[in-house]
Amino acid sequence: MITFNLIKSNQPAYSFIETLLHDSFPIDERRDDAQQREYTDNNPLFSCYQICTNDKTPIGLITIWSLNGFHYIEHLATSPIVRNKGYGKLIMHHLIEKIHGVIILEVERPTDDLSTRRIGFYQRCGFSLCTKNYIQPPYRKGGNELPLYLMFHGTENIDNQFNDICKEIYTHVYNKQI
Repeated sequence: MITFNLIKSNQPAYSFIETLLHDSFPIDERRDDAQQREYTDNNPLFSCYQICTNDKTPIGLITIWSLNGFHYIEHLATSPIVRNKGYGKLIMHHLIEKIHGVIILEVERPTDDLSTRRIGFYQRCGFSLCTKNYIQPPYRKGGNELPLYLMFHGTENIDNQFNDICKEIYTHVYNKQI
């Protein structure tokens, strides 16, 4: 069993979150630390969770946006010491139980073995792949756009809502108007 513990940046557990964000995501896939802390503490649409085992051992992080009509998973990472030990599947099942409704997340396009395996993992957890063209805006000035795909759970498809979903994500997550 695992738990999602809501974290604010002034808590001791936040150092684990920040370190895992840095270790798991390249700079083009995360915002700067000050803005991440600001969202964690003050953005009512954004929640940052430390994922722990039953004995309260921290094993990961997940950040979730509550947007108009869906929940968007921005970052999900497990500690290197628990990778490939079945915790990812436990985390996804807990997430689906915790969040009712549509869940959206971004994935890298399947250009190598790792990105292909990641998509397969989410599909085994019940997510579907939307192959419509989706570009992740830069997190920071001078940063790079990334061509990605969206994956979804909790609905048959997102084709009719794709543009609205993108607009919500771009507006709230990336502060970009489209």
